[in-house]
Amino acid sequence: MATGNLGCVVVAVDGSEESMKALQWALDNLRLRPGGEEVEPGALVVLHVQSPPSIAAGLNPGPIPFGGPSEVDVPAFTAAIEAHQRRITQAIMDHALKICDGKEVNVKTHVVVGDPKEKICEVAANLKCDLLVMGCRAIGPIKRMFLGSVSNYCINHVGCPVVVIKDS
Repeated sequence: MATGNLGCVVVAVDGSEESMKALQWALDNLRLRPGGEEVEPGALVVLHVQSPPSIAAGLNPGPIPFGGPSEVDVPAFTAAIEAHQRRITQAIMDHALKICDGKEVNVKTHVVVGDPKEKICEVAANLKCDLLVMGCRAIGPIKRMFLGSVSNYCINHVGCPVVVIKDS
């Protein structure tokens, strides 16, 4: 599926093997537009969406019982979660860039914070990408019903073609 006219390809990575296989697939199978005097070369954008701290923790410190304040800000707790998320994000991006090493491709990285399915579509639209590539984890039908599938959401909401690399 090589093409030489792709200006921007976004590959969404989340640290799963499936997302890294999607990145490898994009590197092995796609050709980006070559640069020229008046044409900027195509770019492969490695995108990672980091969950907001409250979602990542799965916790929200509740009110202090027995008449304590109802709104409690726990800055050390939040800061520790954010620092941990930055380390996770850095490890994911380092691994993704290691996969890209030695390939003749213009790689850019992009990290955003928010809901993955919405942010992937938003970044793809903002970058006016020509193709979105992502992995797909095999979650069961019950989990999919309650959690939804990020790849399914993106297929139905992004304004460009989507290639989903399924776990084999």
